[in-house]
Amino acid sequence: MTRDDLIALTPDVLAALSNRGLVKRATKEVDAGERPLLAEDADGAVRAAYPDGVTATLPAGAGLAAGSCTCPAPGVCRHLLAVVLTYQRTHGEAPGREAAPDRNAGPGHDAPPGREDAGGEPWRWSPGDVTDEELAAAIGAPALTAARRRLRRGYAAVVHRPDAADQVARVELPTGTVRFLVPRQIGYARGDAADDGGEAIALAVWACRTADREQPDRPEAQVRVGGTATVTEHPALDAAVGLAADVLLTGAAHLGSGVDGRLAAARRDLDAAGLRWPLLAVEDLAGQLEAYAARGARYRPETFADLLAELPARRRAVVNAGATPVERVLGTHEPAETPLRRVRLTGLGARVRESGGEVGVDVVLAHPAAVSVLVLRRAYPVTDDDPPTGHELAGRRVTGTTLGALATGNVVSESAVRSAAHRLRIAAGRLARTTVTPGAGEWSGLPPGLLARDPDVLAAELAGRPPRLLRPRTAAESVRVLALGEVRAIGYAAGEQRLHATVTGADGGTATVTATHHAAAPGALDALAAALDGAHGPPRYVSGTVRRGADGLVVEPLAVVADAVVVPDLAPGVGDGRLAGAIDARPDPVAAALGAASALLAQAAHTGLRHLPAGFPERLRATAAGLAAVGLDRCGATVAGLAGALGADPGEPAVRAWVDAWIRLSVTAESR
Repeated sequence: MTRDDLIALTPDVLAALSNRGLVKRATKEVDAGERPLLAEDADGAVRAAYPDGVTATLPAGAGLAAGSCTCPAPGVCRHLLAVVLTYQRTHGEAPGREAAPDRNAGPGHDAPPGREDAGGEPWRWSPGDVTDEELAAAIGAPALTAARRRLRRGYAAVVHRPDAADQVARVELPTGTVRFLVPRQIGYARGDAADDGGEAIALAVWACRTADREQPDRPEAQVRVGGTATVTEHPALDAAVGLAADVLLTGAAHLGSGVDGRLAAARRDLDAAGLRWPLLAVEDLAGQLEAYAARGARYRPETFADLLAELPARRRAVVNAGATPVERVLGTHEPAETPLRRVRLTGLGARVRESGGEVGVDVVLAHPAAVSVLVLRRAYPVTDDDPPTGHELAGRRVTGTTLGALATGNVVSESAVRSAAHRLRIAAGRLARTTVTPGAGEWSGLPPGLLARDPDVLAAELAGRPPRLLRPRTAAESVRVLALGEVRAIGYAAGEQRLHATVTGADGGTATVTATHHAAAPGALDALAAALDGAHGPPRYVSGTVRRGADGLVVEPLAVVADAVVVPDLAPGVGDGRLAGAIDARPDPVAAALGAASALLAQAAHTGLRHLPAGFPERLRATAAGLAAVGLDRCGATVAGLAGALGADPGEPAVRAWVDAWIRLSVTAESR
């Protein structure tokens, strides 16, 4: 028999199951003729013998990790990789070899919609086709039993179906991401969480079954699996929403210390209930109030107002049974932290921020195996009038290396821990190992979920997301890498101290790369302009936070890749370069009207609805008229509704009207 699973193992899959260095070494040895002698048992097991006496075995019906080798190296060693490569060279191109038959084909077993055979494309399959008997054989009965207990409680998942661009099916679970690396071979499924015992693989298979049944034609399906009917009673969430309402009525400017106990109780109860996203919102709300009480610069009225609206927005989505599963809205059962198995990360740059008496650096790293982004955050107190710049912070050491090296390097760690918010922590320990090697910006191998080649396609993808107030509260959720075609124009708006560049994607479409000067990174704009202008060779990639703008995709850059990797926020310089291409900022009346309305609502939240001056309703009506004048009639109506709800003693109707108005403004601004 021919082992089609071994033939299907691409170099990328082999690297995911071991590491790229071992794959390169094994490939070099096999290409040089250092091949083992292979023998195949009747049950399909492949045995290999090396001239130096080492023997290796790859059993049938199991993944590469089930292989054994007599060499002292742990896990998947170069000998096992060489067995696969030798087998592929022996069998993969054998004349007359026919494609493996589809075990699902035959009378009474029609292919699910959208997965009919199309020219023998192997990626057209679903892990939902795997039976529970096959699952038990692959992960063991104890893991399957544990998964069934979880199934009875119910869980949410996002199923990403394979396609021609990304041929690996994957499932996002609350505890991590599972990838099915080889079509129709459950033994090669792999989760990114350490020590889950295979339970996640079963949960992922069942999620795919549910998606195949309920949403067979969607490339990305959000599903709820198992459990009983969704419960909308969440006392801890109700209490948090009530707390937000009381804070809104009183205002940050008039709150006393008595709210501290209620905040602590809300955090405790939300944590106990497993409502991760409302918990993080309450923690941020407490942080804003602490910053205001301390007269810290971290307090921002707009952020404070946004948090007061987020809690009732999530509650409304739960009660009204919106399109997004409840678990995704509330972060139900998201673990506070998840230790990761041996993980490979790619530095995508860094962001420097200064606020509240500290300077912080967010190092952003791609986690290709999970098609996600993690953030390693470091903060340094400012003790004098000369805070450190991003360039100075780039040399600060962390996990045995520097922040600058992490921002552009390749990281391999056996001690990485991911928080629910996708913050990265490198655990300390004598047996834990983390290595960082220099990176050259080889981002072509990033999965399509992280790497975009057409800004217009990416903008359409962003438009399909749920509103920000309901999305999971994960750091750097909007970070992407854009493959560049050309840089068409670079300009500088002196009044705003903002650099604008018009770029094209490698496959077409246009985007705007924009960055604003800030004191913590004085050399950023000069470095960005030079990189986009070709000072380091033709720019090939730009990473950054992406959003939709009035004219298409907008990228706030983290790094630019040319012949070197440039991280603007960590670049040297004092900001005294002359930026060519002066432009005048084009007025945007819609953005101005939305900004003015949001600022007024934020002022109301800061002051408190019960403490607003007598003329405030008229200011709201004037702002509502301004919104209507630029075509935002519904936004204007909600703002005018708030004016009508304010009275001598505002209560619950005024809170509801304020939340309605803020949500309307937020969603409108996001959807432009």
